[in-house]
Amino acid sequence: MQQHRIVVLGAGYTGAIAAGRLARRLHRDDVRITLVNAEADFVERVRMHQLATGQDLARRPLRDMFAGTGVEVRIARVTAVDAERKEVTLAGERGESEEALPYDTLVYALGSGWDDHGVPGVAAHAHQIASRSGALVLRERLAELAPGQPVVVVGAGLTGVEAATEIAEARPDLDVALAARGALGDWLSAKGRAHLRKVADRLGITVHEHAAVTAVDADRVSTADGTSLPAAVTVWTTGFAVHPIAKATTLEVSDTGQIVVDRTMRAVSHPDVYAVGDAALAEGPGGKPLRMSCASGVPSAWQAADAIAARLAGGEVPTVPIRYFNQCVSLGRKEGLIQFVTADDTAKDAALTGRTAALYKEIVCKGAAWGVAHPAVGLFGARRRVAPQPARAAV
Repeated sequence: MQQHRIVVLGAGYTGAIAAGRLARRLHRDDVRITLVNAEADFVERVRMHQLATGQDLARRPLRDMFAGTGVEVRIARVTAVDAERKEVTLAGERGESEEALPYDTLVYALGSGWDDHGVPGVAAHAHQIASRSGALVLRERLAELAPGQPVVVVGAGLTGVEAATEIAEARPDLDVALAARGALGDWLSAKGRAHLRKVADRLGITVHEHAAVTAVDADRVSTADGTSLPAAVTVWTTGFAVHPIAKATTLEVSDTGQIVVDRTMRAVSHPDVYAVGDAALAEGPGGKPLRMSCASGVPSAWQAADAIAARLAGGEVPTVPIRYFNQCVSLGRKEGLIQFVTADDTAKDAALTGRTAALYKEIVCKGAAWGVAHPAVGLFGARRRVAPQPARAAV
């Protein structure tokens, strides 16, 4: 029997975890797992606000992380997916000519990047921390700023709050402002909102609530009510847009470009394709789509890997519901906020704050990175053998 070819696109949290989990659950004589990523290192995306403020993060080369696991790491850029021919097109890390990589099962984990929402001036003048390259550019720009210069963070969701508090703590000499479309922390409990406001006040962050930004210039941002906020640096954190490749395929995608999947993260239009993380439109508790986050992405990777392994081995396919437990927010290095939530991500009254919450968040971040960096650890029982099936059959 020929090896079943599993190709995983993207080695962020979800892709790397899916590849490692598949390697743990399937016998390497039966499958060939290829993990494709544009960068040679694993990027801790949840720490990009730290990188942007001058903190150094440990390098995690993917080839070292997956050495000895049976996962082949390919450093290449994905330029196309042909879901009918079952192959992906890659451009090498040095820009050499493109090549086709065939698959029997595809795990699509290309994730997302920043979304400028078409607001004038954002692409030309704003900075983003949705990628390592973006965080490094912002890092250089912040280092150039003289004391007293204004920095405006646009967007007061999890990413915006973390960015604003990290910058204000690292550079107390700067004039940091946060522009929120609604009320500050309007998704939090009363306790969570009060703590967030307390920390923002202590760090000297000026909060502009109900301030929808309509334009960004080199030295200012403009809001819908005509207010002009001075900004030597603008940081744009108003949400994420998925990688555009899926939308150019025959896969069924949503208006957002996410691949529509079932409870096992399997594409509803192509049974040999699975999508995980931000790339997938998956239904969560209460029929609500899972939000783009590490909290959704990691369990979706577990779900997909376990479903693929079960189907290949001829076993029962697990369908453990994906649910939420808390939202973990860094408020600089000394403060944090853990907002406990219901299964569908609605805030409960309970929240953990202060240094204990900061430690909690740090443990969560380290745990996620450790899980990616140790793909060979945690094998429960023997690897499953692939059940006899026609060569090159879809799972």
